[in-house]
Amino acid sequence: MAKKQNYKFCFGPWNISEGADPYGPTTRPAQTFDWKLAQLKKLGFDAMMFHDDDAVPDIDAKSEAQIRKEAKELRKRLDGEGIAAEMVAPRLWFSPMTIDGGYTSNDPKARRYAIDRSLRCIDIAKILGTDLIVLWLAREGTYLREAKSGKRSVELLAQALDKMLAHDKRIRIAIEPKPNEPMDHAYIPTIGHALALAQLVRDPKRVGALIETAHCILAGLDPADEIEFAMAFGKLWSLHLNDQNGLKFDQDKPFGSTNLRSAFNQVRALERNGYGSRGEYICFDVHPFRSTKVEHWMDHLTNSRRTFLRLLEKARTFDEAAAGKLIADRDYQALDQMSIEHLLGK
Repeated sequence: MAKKQNYKFCFGPWNISEGADPYGPTTRPAQTFDWKLAQLKKLGFDAMMFHDDDAVPDIDAKSEAQIRKEAKELRKRLDGEGIAAEMVAPRLWFSPMTIDGGYTSNDPKARRYAIDRSLRCIDIAKILGTDLIVLWLAREGTYLREAKSGKRSVELLAQALDKMLAHDKRIRIAIEPKPNEPMDHAYIPTIGHALALAQLVRDPKRVGALIETAHCILAGLDPADEIEFAMAFGKLWSLHLNDQNGLKFDQDKPFGSTNLRSAFNQVRALERNGYGSRGEYICFDVHPFRSTKVEHWMDHLTNSRRTFLRLLEKARTFDEAAAGKLIADRDYQALDQMSIEHLLGK
């Protein structure tokens, strides 16, 4: 078991959502970024995740000088509040230029746009004091197989990564895989694909992974196994803990909301492999239920942290010696019940 440590927690401004979904409007009033930053500080979280246009709104309409100026102003505010920037991610999937994908678009102008915006994202990250760039490859896929070459698309992704890595020699890129939504099929659907792609770039040591609970479940995989797979390579540089009720749309439910045992195993995997020992954060990519009232708006975040800490206590008090004896005896029925009763508090 790894040495016990204190964990650091973060979330992003998008995690304080207003309740809109594809079938209905918002159910809570829009709030400013300043208000959301104040909530993070009030709740005692340590860092905030950013998309590039969270840090610098309307980024495509601004010059490089203006982008740097606004990023520096944000850094000053973060420093004043004692809040770190955990990562910055280019939000490519909102732009009309990326209808057919960004890095893998069939349009060379769209590919150029995606790379240029990613370089600006790297500039922002440097100013905010983080070396971590997260890539959710949202539209890097197809709705039909005949539209693109899968091999060519992987080559284009590797070329884009190389250009980002060359732009700043200190940055690290964490790929956040997801098998579907918004695309029918994504080119990099799992952590295994992400780490394989890393081997195609010129500096593979600087390409790693971000794991999200829900994305693993959507791929039919076990999140704890994916966590340990990435950590076996030393490549788990961030994670989004949440929950997911089966193979549906990406639900971003509070951590442990659906499958408490799965959540326990995720925490146990993180704890026994020393996650956080190199400064990594526990990030909650969770959303309030659409029916949540304004006065309960932050509960999905504080509840996720409470669940994590309770499960951390369970992981640290799990009788590993007794479990080892049962494993040696191949008494998995007893191990199963032991795990259940430990979670039940018996």
